Amino acid sequence: MPGIMPLNDAQQPRAHIIKFTNCLLAKDNDLVPGDLLINSTTGKIIDGQKAFYEDRLGPEEVIDLKGRILAPGFIDVQINGAYGLDFSIVPEKAKGGIAQYRKDLAMVNKKLIETGVTSYLPTLPTQDCRVYHEVLPELCPTGDARNPKLGAESLGAHCEGPFLSPSHKGCHDPSLMQTPSHGILDVGKCYGWENMKWNLIKMITVAPELPGALDAIRDLHTYFKDIRIAIGHSAATYTEAQAAVRAGATMITHLYNAMTLFQHRNPGIFGVISGPPSSLKPYFGLIADNIHVHPCALNTAFHTHPAGVILVTDAMFLLGLPDGVYRWTSGSHIEKRGNELRLQETGAIAGSCATMIECVRNFVAGTDASVGEAIARATETPAEMLGLGGTKGVLRVGADADLVVLGWNGEDGVGVVLEVEEVWKFGRRVWGGGEVEGDSADEVVEKEGDKTGLEEAFEELEVEKKWE
Repeated sequence: MPGIMPLNDAQQPRAHIIKFTNCLLAKDNDLVPGDLLINSTTGKIIDGQKAFYEDRLGPEEVIDLKGRILAPGFIDVQINGAYGLDFSIVPEKAKGGIAQYRKDLAMVNKKLIETGVTSYLPTLPTQDCRVYHEVLPELCPTGDARNPKLGAESLGAHCEGPFLSPSHKGCHDPSLMQTPSHGILDVGKCYGWENMKWNLIKMITVAPELPGALDAIRDLHTYFKDIRIAIGHSAATYTEAQAAVRAGATMITHLYNAMTLFQHRNPGIFGVISGPPSSLKPYFGLIADNIHVHPCALNTAFHTHPAGVILVTDAMFLLGLPDGVYRWTSGSHIEKRGNELRLQETGAIAGSCATMIECVRNFVAGTDASVGEAIARATETPAEMLGLGGTKGVLRVGADADLVVLGWNGEDGVGVVLEVEEVWKFGRRVWGGGEVEGDSADEVVEKEGDKTGLEEAFEELEVEKKWE
């Protein structure tokens, strides 16, 4: 039987109710046996009791997950690009310019959602200010369309630079870094006041010890309440980091990496997540690719402030590309070996190629976190940090029906096996399982008759690739 049909056809609203049954629901840091109902017309999670007894509706489709995990869609708040597209680089006009950038971005959104990431912050590293002015409008939030065919949803951009410390530059270009001497005036001039006003930016990373940075943080927190301020790429002392949190910073960008190391007399930025219970503690990103951060350090951070952990990929445009040496900005080169990326010139780590499901697996395997706790750090916690709690990252009535179905071998710790098997966006299946909404990324490009971003990358970035 297809399920319970509406009790009164005359009163039937235009709704398509789907019931997931025999599943483990990822909620409240745990895996709870239960069912979940969604309305694929509105793209929302619904109250089954209300639908049945008040709206006189029942499910028209029942999906038996056979004990698999049903989780909210992953949210990645730090991803620099993927599948050959660097979010901060627009092709030259001769190679398609902004029109090609838009096609590549559409392709990335379609492929990224296949990894379980249903929402993300496209991240822009340190660049010339003109790049932010050109690119930020292209990376604007896309959720208002509520169109599952678009793939992964942009929640707005993460500007990771240029107001960073040259002494902790990582793979950023220090020649482009700036000091916000005039506070928020310099920030607005660099990013564009219109881009800030219209919420095209969701997060900004700043080194708080720079002249004018604290004033900028304070004014951003006061006048642009939808923008989250993170601290990172910084030589800040514990006292300076603490001052930034008091001024309105609520996030630390990739904890441990590109910042002052913890010392017993100067705990640095790490110290602000381990203060007394009465102190303000920010959220913090962890790149759980087992390259940026050792599992022991992951576990230390988790036990220090478990509610603050946010898993991020810090993925680069090389995600989805084969191993090799690739040209990057300012004449530098990145060497890719598996998920490890390093600047060929300096040996510095240059971002990651890990997917979010890999980060979740690594976090479970390398820490004391359960599968439910790890999933929450890629879903509910980032949503809370962004001010989207209740709408994203949760299996709660009224939340968006952005979902991932995970295959799991039932183990925690080093023996864990987790795989993305289905992805749903706004109540429609977009990858895996049976019939999906819309075309795949490859099908979209084939219809347009253009090369994929992957093919362009192989040609332009000096990597040999034989196409079948």
